[in-house]
Amino acid sequence: MTKFELATAVAERARDAGGRALFVGGWVRDRLLGRPSKDVDVEVYGLPADRLKALLGELGTVNAVGESFTVYKVGGVDVALPRRESKSGRGHRGFTVTGDPGLALREAARRRDFTVNAIGWDPLADEYHDPWNGRADLDRRCLRVVDAETFGDDSLRVLRAVQFAARFDLTLDPEGAALCRTIPLDDLPAERIWGEIEKLLYAPRPSVGFALALDLGVVGRLFPELQALVGCAQEPEWHPEGDVWVHTLMVIDQARTRIDDLEGPKQLTMMLGAVCHDLGKPATTAFIDGRIRSRNHEEAGVAPTLALLDRLNVYTLQSYDVRAQVIGLVAQHLKPGMWHKSASPVGDGAFRRLARKVDLELLARLAKSDCLGRTGEFDCSAMDWFLERARTLGVEHEPPAPLLLGRHLLAEGLSPGPGIGRILKAVYEQQLDGAVSTTDEALTAARALIGRDPPS
Repeated sequence: MTKFELATAVAERARDAGGRALFVGGWVRDRLLGRPSKDVDVEVYGLPADRLKALLGELGTVNAVGESFTVYKVGGVDVALPRRESKSGRGHRGFTVTGDPGLALREAARRRDFTVNAIGWDPLADEYHDPWNGRADLDRRCLRVVDAETFGDDSLRVLRAVQFAARFDLTLDPEGAALCRTIPLDDLPAERIWGEIEKLLYAPRPSVGFALALDLGVVGRLFPELQALVGCAQEPEWHPEGDVWVHTLMVIDQARTRIDDLEGPKQLTMMLGAVCHDLGKPATTAFIDGRIRSRNHEEAGVAPTLALLDRLNVYTLQSYDVRAQVIGLVAQHLKPGMWHKSASPVGDGAFRRLARKVDLELLARLAKSDCLGRTGEFDCSAMDWFLERARTLGVEHEPPAPLLLGRHLLAEGLSPGPGIGRILKAVYEQQLDGAVSTTDEALTAARALIGRDPPS
């Protein structure tokens, strides 16, 4: 049984028991927009909590997500009584929540953040219940606050406005924008901030959300490393469109077009690399020899990138070291272009060594996004050349595995100790240079280092 079928079965049982169930929240919004939605939330009116729990037990195992405010999960569907919320403390946990099966539809929807999320749908009658005119706001692509008096009780709603605007191509109305600018954000834990930023990064045009975040003061309050890009000059012949902030937004949107075929951790790595790739420019940009230059900004970008990733608690995802790869992208993002135009040919060993620092395919994709994230026509073929070289060498995702291992040296009679490590490192360097390509050649190189003739 799908989640939709299960939720509909809940509605049928609620009706038979004298109650009424509505689909609510994001599923309804997505249905109106013609988008698929993974999660289904249901509100049940007219039934007390114990009766609702017993009814759900007929459909499967029931887990109480929030017994005190009557939210139950059955088969991946969240089922709740309509509820009242009142602010009782600071932060997202500072609420007193009470389930109330007799609450009117309009009052139940009042606790929602935006009108587009305050629409209910009756699956049995195929009827919408829209007490706050959310459908009209969807039609005019407007993001409007439901209740200005309670909206700021959860400061995360400011970040939700940012990602909703980008994901659903909505414009926050002036009253809502003014309200968002007044709401403190210092009570938000890193995991909640990251949850909204991650959704923003997957939007069709993340730049819409980042631009709104700047306008609302979110960037300045939460991400000072990004705020520093605003007003930082670009080389005009390369970036006539404006400052580093504008260029960064263009690169972010370009990167978003190059991630759909990647696995989730690599998608996030690419997007974070795009966000952070020029964070070193504010500290390095200067007027030198009659031109605006940002020398070594890629290296200078490592420290602010680490600060930003620390603030978001971004480390490892599904055993993939997102943090290390983002740092690699930031520190090396100019390499594809530099190597392509190098006066002397770049050897294979350079590619193999660079693969130890960063995924070369991601690097090529980011560098191309950086190249295309500008106004005008530019030759970005360097990135295609770079990726083809990496693929030819088989190092587009990782460096070559060492041919010589510790066990080989132990079999040669060497005793365990630091000396083995030094020999392994030296032979591996020869392998990276292409001087060693087989295990036998690696052993020969090792014997030469220890001054031993090969066995006869």
